[in-house]
Amino acid sequence: MLEILAPAGSMEALRAAVQNRANAVYLGCGNFNARQSAKNFTPQTLSEAVKYCHIRGVQVHLTLNTLVSDRELDQAADMIRLAARNNVDAFIVQDLGVVRLCRQIAPHIPVHGSTQMSVHSLEGVRACAAMGISRVVLSRELSREEIRYICANSPVEIEVFGHGALCMCYSGQCYMSAVIGGRSGNRGRCAQPCRQSYGYTHWADKYPLSLKDNCLVSYVRELQQMGVASLKIEGRMKRPEYVATVTAVYRKALDEGQVTKAMMDALYTAFNRQGFTDGYYTGQVDGNMFGVREDVREDPDWLQAARRSYEAGETQLVDLRFRAAVTVDGSSLTAVDPEGRTCTVNGPVPELARNLPITGAMLAQRVAKTGGTPYRCVQVGTRVDPGLTISAAAVNAMRREVLNQLTALRARREEHPLRKPKAVPQYKGPGGLPGLTVQVSTREQLTPVLLNLETAMLYVPFHILLEDPEMTGRLVQRGRLAAALPRIVHDGEMPRLRAGLQTLAQLGVRDVLAGNLGLLIPAREAGMRIHGDFGLNIFNSASMNVLRGLELSSATVSFEMTLPQIRDLSKAVNAELIGYGRLPLMVTEHCLIRGRTGECTCHLGGTKLTDKTGAEFPLIRDGDSCRSVILNGKKLSWLDRQDDLAKLGLWAVRLSFTTENSREVDRVLGEYLNPEPFDPGACTRGLYLRGVE
Repeated sequence: MLEILAPAGSMEALRAAVQNRANAVYLGCGNFNARQSAKNFTPQTLSEAVKYCHIRGVQVHLTLNTLVSDRELDQAADMIRLAARNNVDAFIVQDLGVVRLCRQIAPHIPVHGSTQMSVHSLEGVRACAAMGISRVVLSRELSREEIRYICANSPVEIEVFGHGALCMCYSGQCYMSAVIGGRSGNRGRCAQPCRQSYGYTHWADKYPLSLKDNCLVSYVRELQQMGVASLKIEGRMKRPEYVATVTAVYRKALDEGQVTKAMMDALYTAFNRQGFTDGYYTGQVDGNMFGVREDVREDPDWLQAARRSYEAGETQLVDLRFRAAVTVDGSSLTAVDPEGRTCTVNGPVPELARNLPITGAMLAQRVAKTGGTPYRCVQVGTRVDPGLTISAAAVNAMRREVLNQLTALRARREEHPLRKPKAVPQYKGPGGLPGLTVQVSTREQLTPVLLNLETAMLYVPFHILLEDPEMTGRLVQRGRLAAALPRIVHDGEMPRLRAGLQTLAQLGVRDVLAGNLGLLIPAREAGMRIHGDFGLNIFNSASMNVLRGLELSSATVSFEMTLPQIRDLSKAVNAELIGYGRLPLMVTEHCLIRGRTGECTCHLGGTKLTDKTGAEFPLIRDGDSCRSVILNGKKLSWLDRQDDLAKLGLWAVRLSFTTENSREVDRVLGEYLNPEPFDPGACTRGLYLRGVE
């Protein structure tokens, strides 16, 4: 059965979800969840929330889906222990180090890989499964065919987002809010710059990054047939009335197998951005997917009906079977819940009937009156000796008492011992000036000056190496060459990737740069040494040690970290830092060039988005696909402060070339060797000094 998983940003929203028959809710507590602006739960209200849900047969998934710094790891461990003692049913996690922490402290609680992990392929799911993750929340960009393929072959449960806000960027790969304003989406503080207006080259009052909300209500039965374990409703920032309405509509669609106009009207009234989209799911990735929120008059009738659904009383959610006895020896009532929990209470000794004796049917009718409770009577077995009577008040008292006992029993869970996490090993990095790595995006950037320069590694796009085997052979002879893989590779693209890796291996390429979990298995199968890119979001020492266990050769630390955080990071694998270049802010399934002109010319480059402040954001491709990468307008530069970088224990500092022509590449290489004064008008220090919220 497909699980309906509803958001709970507050206790009221949680009640709205449960009373409208969600199977499970997800919520945040404390500082380690991706919706820091929601009300969220305190340790006290978390306990109350879990008991409320468990009594009613609803699971609670705790979101721990943000990146965690070294200083916060102990707090994260405390939160894991608190949640485990309160009997949460699952952890939803992004950070690789936190995954390991959950598995060490509370191995009995399942870990679900958050959509923030950017898993969009079967190989990504398999990589998660190998780390002990029991469910993976797929990226929202997948089509029905891709979801079906993953479900058919996955070793773990699959969860998909079915309704709610769509990020323009692949979740977990958006750095726009962080770089522009210091509010990191990976830390739960996204300022939603995708909802702002942009123009191409010049600002315009248009919204090329604002997607309509996702709506898969018409496909819930199809998702269930595919084998999807859980359908998630987005909305921890939304009001309880929204949660109530959307949960009720999806429950009805799943139970009844049809979607009526009234159901769609309810969804539109609850929230929409100029309608809804199913574009990713149906493979219609086009301009019809875009929309903005419009001011509309609130419907008081909808509000009243939505509130009534969770304030008017209890929805009977838990099926009970009763056994009632009225005999000469006494009276009793037993209740059995769906999990087999059993409670029995004894009542008074019956009296001899003066007039009408009680019958089994009369007794069953009185026992079955469970209105106003979370319980629904589905069966009553009776044993009644003839000629006896017992008052209705006595039967009611037994029923109340047995339900109270059962409620207390359902609120409890089996206690499991919690383990002490292993200390994170600390590895020192090399001293002195880091080595130099260079990443190029075009063949033009492979200048003679660059090729004659001593580098620890040269990262060249995968597709460029495949296009020119002769050039690749020369680069292999030069040495220290790695193929830079695209960040996004769907399953339909995986055969081409695998074949290309085999070709490159035959040409002598032995290293790859990989920024997604889904790339690790095919790279390893091709015999490649793997260098982790920034897309893996390495933010703490525990994650570095996970990569050591995965036998990566190096890892690019998150550019959302500060220099002191990088300095104190365990160098369990060689650590690399991006020291120059236009930082990638988003990677999108949409070709933003086609979005502008209706024609794809993204291979030509030269297009920019411009916001209302005049800030420009160049657009390039992810590899040779039509997916767009939005770059920061200002270039990150630490060329003049290499002495500071020498104190961090780094293996290498990377110069990342994206929009530069050959002359600019040579100029930057010259400035690396002979630094020029920093130009604040054209360059930025990034987040290495100020960090992120």
